[in-house]
Amino acid sequence: MKEIKAPYKFTPLKKFSIFLSGSIEQGKAVNWQDKICSYLEDKDIIILNPRRDDWDSSWVQSITNPQFKQQVEWELEALEKADLVVVYFDKDTKSPITLLELGLLARSGKLIVCCPKGFWRKGNVDIICERYDIQQVDSLEELVLAIHYKYTLLLLSQSNTCICCGTEIPSNWDLCKVCKGKEG
Repeated sequence: MKEIKAPYKFTPLKKFSIFLSGSIEQGKAVNWQDKICSYLEDKDIIILNPRRDDWDSSWVQSITNPQFKQQVEWELEALEKADLVVVYFDKDTKSPITLLELGLLARSGKLIVCCPKGFWRKGNVDIICERYDIQQVDSLEELVLAIHYKYTLLLLSQSNTCICCGTEIPSNWDLCKVCKGKEG
Protein backbone atom coordinates (compact mmCIF):
# COMPACT_ATOMS: atom_id res chain seq x y z
CA MET A 1 0.00 0.00 0.00
CA LYS A 2 1.20 3.45 -0.85
CA GLU A 3 -0.40 6.38 0.95
CA ILE A 4 -0.36 9.79 -0.69
CA LYS A 5 -1.44 12.68 1.51
CA ALA A 6 -2.48 16.14 0.45
CA PRO A 7 -0.91 18.20 -1.03
CA TYR A 8 1.48 15.76 -2.75
CA LYS A 9 1.00 14.93 -6.44
CA PHE A 10 -0.48 11.56 -7.32
CA THR A 11 -1.15 11.36 -11.05
CA PRO A 12 -1.07 9.19 -13.05
CA LEU A 13 -2.56 6.40 -10.95
CA LYS A 14 -1.52 2.99 -12.25
CA LYS A 15 -2.84 0.90 -9.38
CA PHE A 16 -6.21 0.50 -7.71
CA SER A 17 -6.78 3.74 -5.80
CA ILE A 18 -9.00 4.68 -2.87
CA PHE A 19 -9.88 8.18 -1.71
CA LEU A 20 -10.62 8.53 2.00
CA SER A 21 -13.53 10.96 2.19
CA GLY A 22 -14.78 11.58 5.66
CA SER A 23 -14.80 13.33 8.96
CA ILE A 24 -11.73 15.34 9.88
CA GLU A 25 -13.17 18.64 11.13
CA GLN A 26 -9.76 20.15 11.70
CA GLY A 27 -8.69 17.29 13.97
CA LYS A 28 -11.93 16.87 15.97
CA ALA A 29 -12.69 13.48 14.41
CA VAL A 30 -10.97 10.25 15.32
CA ASN A 31 -8.11 9.49 12.91
CA TRP A 32 -10.01 6.77 11.09
CA GLN A 33 -7.79 7.19 8.02
CA ASP A 34 -4.81 5.67 9.86
CA LYS A 35 -6.96 2.69 10.86
CA ILE A 36 -7.99 2.08 7.24
CA CYS A 37 -4.39 2.39 6.06
CA SER A 38 -3.14 -0.09 8.65
CA TYR A 39 -5.82 -2.62 7.63
CA LEU A 40 -4.80 -2.30 3.97
CA GLU A 41 -1.01 -2.09 4.34
CA ASP A 42 -0.43 -5.46 2.61
CA LYS A 43 -2.48 -4.59 -0.51
CA ASP A 44 -1.07 -3.33 -3.81
CA ILE A 45 -3.12 -0.13 -3.80
CA ILE A 46 -2.81 3.63 -3.55
CA ILE A 47 -4.58 5.47 -0.73
CA LEU A 48 -5.35 9.14 -1.37
CA ASN A 49 -5.63 10.70 2.07
CA PRO A 50 -6.74 14.33 2.46
CA ARG A 51 -5.73 14.44 6.16
CA ARG A 52 -2.76 16.70 5.78
CA ASP A 53 0.21 16.45 8.16
CA ASP A 54 0.97 20.17 7.95
CA TRP A 55 -2.62 21.48 8.15
CA ASP A 56 -2.87 24.80 9.95
CA SER A 57 -6.34 25.49 11.37
CA SER A 58 -5.62 29.23 11.32
CA TRP A 59 -5.63 29.25 7.50
CA VAL A 60 -8.46 31.38 6.16
CA GLN A 61 -10.90 29.20 4.23
CA SER A 62 -11.04 31.40 1.16
CA ILE A 63 -10.37 30.96 -2.54
CA THR A 64 -7.75 33.70 -2.16
CA ASN A 65 -5.74 31.64 0.36
CA PRO A 66 -3.29 29.57 -1.73
CA GLN A 67 -2.85 26.78 0.86
CA PHE A 68 -6.58 26.35 1.33
CA LYS A 69 -7.26 26.47 -2.42
CA GLN A 70 -4.51 23.90 -3.02
CA GLN A 71 -6.11 21.56 -0.44
CA VAL A 72 -9.58 21.80 -1.93
CA GLU A 73 -8.31 21.36 -5.50
CA TRP A 74 -6.22 18.34 -4.43
CA GLU A 75 -9.31 16.75 -2.85
CA LEU A 76 -11.50 17.40 -5.91
CA GLU A 77 -8.87 15.93 -8.23
CA ALA A 78 -8.42 12.90 -5.98
CA LEU A 79 -12.19 12.33 -5.78
CA GLU A 80 -12.38 12.31 -9.57
CA LYS A 81 -9.33 10.08 -10.18
CA ALA A 82 -9.86 7.45 -7.48
CA ASP A 83 -11.29 4.05 -8.44
CA LEU A 84 -13.13 3.82 -5.12
CA VAL A 85 -14.22 6.48 -2.63
CA VAL A 86 -14.88 5.41 0.95
CA VAL A 87 -16.92 7.85 2.99
CA TYR A 88 -16.86 7.82 6.79
CA PHE A 89 -19.07 9.96 9.01
CA ASP A 90 -17.84 10.24 12.61
CA LYS A 91 -20.96 10.37 14.78
CA ASP A 92 -19.44 13.09 16.96
CA THR A 93 -18.95 15.55 14.08
CA LYS A 94 -21.05 17.61 11.66
CA SER A 95 -18.83 16.83 8.61
CA PRO A 96 -20.23 19.39 6.14
CA ILE A 97 -17.48 18.77 3.58
CA THR A 98 -18.08 15.02 3.75
CA LEU A 99 -21.78 15.60 3.11
CA LEU A 100 -20.81 17.78 0.14
CA GLU A 101 -18.52 15.06 -1.24
CA LEU A 102 -21.26 12.45 -0.84
CA GLY A 103 -23.59 14.66 -2.88
CA LEU A 104 -20.95 15.30 -5.55
CA LEU A 105 -20.33 11.57 -6.09
CA ALA A 106 -23.71 10.01 -5.29
CA ARG A 107 -24.25 9.01 -8.94
CA SER A 108 -20.66 7.92 -9.60
CA GLY A 109 -21.03 4.24 -8.73
CA LYS A 110 -17.76 4.26 -6.82
CA LEU A 111 -18.82 4.93 -3.23
CA ILE A 112 -18.95 2.88 -0.05
CA VAL A 113 -20.44 4.79 2.90
CA CYS A 114 -20.05 4.20 6.62
CA CYS A 115 -22.53 6.26 8.64
CA PRO A 116 -22.91 4.99 12.22
CA LYS A 117 -26.03 5.46 14.32
CA GLY A 118 -25.91 8.80 16.08
CA PHE A 119 -24.60 10.87 13.16
CA TRP A 120 -26.76 14.00 13.15
CA ARG A 121 -27.81 13.62 9.48
CA LYS A 122 -27.87 9.82 9.25
CA GLY A 123 -31.40 9.92 7.83
CA ASN A 124 -30.29 12.11 4.92
CA VAL A 125 -27.27 9.88 4.28
CA ASP A 126 -29.43 6.72 4.39
CA ILE A 127 -31.91 8.17 1.87
CA ILE A 128 -29.16 9.23 -0.55
CA CYS A 129 -27.52 5.79 -0.31
CA GLU A 130 -30.85 4.04 -0.91
CA ARG A 131 -31.85 6.27 -3.81
CA TYR A 132 -28.51 5.96 -5.65
CA ASP A 133 -27.85 2.33 -4.71
CA ILE A 134 -24.72 3.14 -2.71
CA GLN A 135 -23.29 0.38 -0.55
CA GLN A 136 -23.59 1.30 3.11
CA VAL A 137 -21.94 -0.26 6.17
CA ASP A 138 -22.21 0.44 9.90
CA SER A 139 -18.63 0.23 11.20
CA LEU A 140 -14.99 0.75 10.23
CA GLU A 141 -14.49 -3.04 10.36
CA GLU A 142 -17.33 -3.54 7.85
CA LEU A 143 -15.88 -0.75 5.72
CA VAL A 144 -12.54 -2.57 5.54
CA LEU A 145 -14.31 -5.81 4.54
CA ALA A 146 -16.21 -3.97 1.81
CA ILE A 147 -12.97 -2.47 0.48
CA HIS A 148 -11.32 -5.92 0.48
CA TYR A 149 -14.30 -7.33 -1.43
CA LYS A 150 -14.20 -4.58 -4.10
CA TYR A 151 -10.44 -5.00 -4.44
CA THR A 152 -10.78 -8.79 -4.79
CA LEU A 153 -13.46 -8.41 -7.46
CA LEU A 154 -11.17 -6.06 -9.37
CA LEU A 155 -8.28 -8.53 -9.22
CA LEU A 156 -10.52 -11.37 -10.36
CA SER A 157 -11.97 -9.32 -13.21
CA GLN A 158 -8.44 -8.73 -14.48
CA SER A 159 -7.61 -12.43 -14.49
CA ASN A 160 -8.87 -15.46 -16.39
CA THR A 161 -10.26 -17.05 -13.25
CA CYS A 162 -13.94 -17.78 -12.63
CA ILE A 163 -15.08 -15.76 -9.63
CA CYS A 164 -17.53 -18.52 -8.64
CA CYS A 165 -15.37 -21.64 -8.62
CA GLY A 166 -11.77 -20.52 -9.26
CA THR A 167 -11.41 -22.45 -12.54
CA GLU A 168 -9.04 -20.93 -15.08
CA ILE A 169 -11.14 -19.89 -18.08
CA PRO A 170 -9.55 -20.22 -21.53
CA SER A 171 -10.00 -17.15 -23.73
CA ASN A 172 -12.26 -19.07 -26.16
CA TRP A 173 -14.90 -19.78 -23.46
CA ASP A 174 -17.75 -17.31 -23.02
CA LEU A 175 -18.64 -18.70 -19.59
CA CYS A 176 -17.02 -21.06 -17.11
CA LYS A 177 -17.97 -24.57 -18.27
CA VAL A 178 -17.39 -26.03 -14.82
CA CYS A 179 -19.97 -24.05 -12.86
CA LYS A 180 -21.68 -22.36 -15.84
CA GLY A 181 -21.39 -19.03 -14.04
CA LYS A 182 -23.35 -20.19 -11.02
CA GLU A 183 -21.96 -20.50 -7.55
CA GLY A 184 -20.00 -23.77 -7.40
